[in-house]
Formats: sequence, C-alpha cells, structure tokens
Amino acid sequence: MKTFIVSEIASNWEGNLEKAKKLISESKKSGANAVKFQMWRANDLYKETHPDWRIIKKSELSFDYVEKLKKFADNIGIEFFCSAFFPEAIDFLKSLNVKRFKIASRTCLFSDPYALETIQQIAKTRKPVIISMGMGGDKIKLNRVLAKNKITFCYCISEYPTDFKKINWKEAKKFNGFSDHTLGIVASIVFTLIKKQMKAKEIFIEKHVKLKNSHGPDASSSIDTDELKMLVEQIRIIENSKL
Repeated sequence: MKTFIVSEIASNWEGNLEKAKKLISESKKSGANAVKFQMWRANDLYKETHPDWRIIKKSELSFDYVEKLKKFADNIGIEFFCSAFFPEAIDFLKSLNVKRFKIASRTCLFSDPYALETIQQIAKTRKPVIISMGMGGDKIKLNRVLAKNKITFCYCISEYPTDFKKINWKEAKKFNGFSDHTLGIVASIVFTLIKKQMKAKEIFIEKHVKLKNSHGPDASSSIDTDELKMLVEQIRIIENSKL
C-alpha cells in the first residue's frame, strides 16, 4: 500500500512569500509527499462584500510567485501542485512541469466562471488529476471530460471544520482519496486503516496545514506542521503493518 500525503496550504500562506516557503519547508520535514496551493482570481469566485475578502485577495497567487514556489519546492525535494480555478493557470502550471492537478469541490459543480474551461484544459494535459467531491459534482461528466486522465476521486465534506460524526464511513470507503477537513489527524488515520484492510494499492490523503501562528480563513480547519508530522508517522506505520 502506498499513501500519498498532501499538505494543503490554501490561503494559510496569507499572501506572504516567506511564510509560503516556510510551510513548504516544514511540510518537507514532516514527511509529506507534496504541497498544494490554490490559484484563483478573487473576482471570479467571490464578491468584495465577502467577510474574508481582504485575505482572499491578498492570497491570490501570481504566476511569478507560483514559479518561485515551484522552484523552491523542487530544490528541497517535495512535489508542488495546485488547485486551479481558471484555464490560464493550467497552461502556466503545465509549463512548469507539475506532475498532477487538483480539482476543487466547487469546480465540480460547473457553476463557477471558467469551471468547464479549466477542466477541459486539465484534460488536454492528460496528467493525473485528484478531484474532491465534497459538494457532489457530476461524476459522469467529469469522467467523460477527463477520459484520458488518471482520476482519483476524494471523499470530502465541504464544511470547515467538519464534525467527525458527520463522516459517512460506508460512503468514504468507496473512494481512494480523502480530503479531510476535520480537526486533528484521527479521521485520516481511520480512513487509511480502512483502505489498508481493503487492500487498496494507492491512497490519497489531503489535510489543510498551517504554521502555528496562522490566522487566515483556513486556519480554523487546519492542522499545524507538528500535527502533520505525527500524521505522516502514523500512516507510515500503518503502511508497513500486517493487518
């Protein structure tokens, strides 16, 4: 069994390049396989009246920053990739030779501006794609558009944070990935154990990760890098165990 563990930075870099690099570095030290950021244009997805508008706008990733962060991640030996919400971002990420793409739950609804165009651009790359299904989404349409991509669908509940009791384990075990928004690391460990017992060959785990002093909109549903290290250690023990 191989478990691919992703440190989801999202807006926890708070628009600060040095914080972003620190998160990448600490994620590498924690043993994560990859770091993931989000490339959005605030005006496409949110109104300026949104309560977190300032930090959302500040956390937009410019192409220049993405190139710098990808280079930094490459230099220290951790994979870098993104959820992207507009087609030009896909073209740019492809030019940087990212290995995979992520499609967020809201993009799967095909209701955001450029959602379909973004997914079509991902399809053209033929690269692996991870898809969170927290808001439902049209699986048939996604499979059709991404017919030539390797797809990993993720169980996900789009509540931040998610109450552990709301997880439907009977449903979750149908997926090979888990985008986990619960507090702490228990849910991801339980999912890994279940998939290990099901003899899954590949598992994808994604957790929002922050620095300890983070105050961004994602901070309340994120684990810190020390907790990430514990999560990775526990999952590696499960991988090597004989259950």
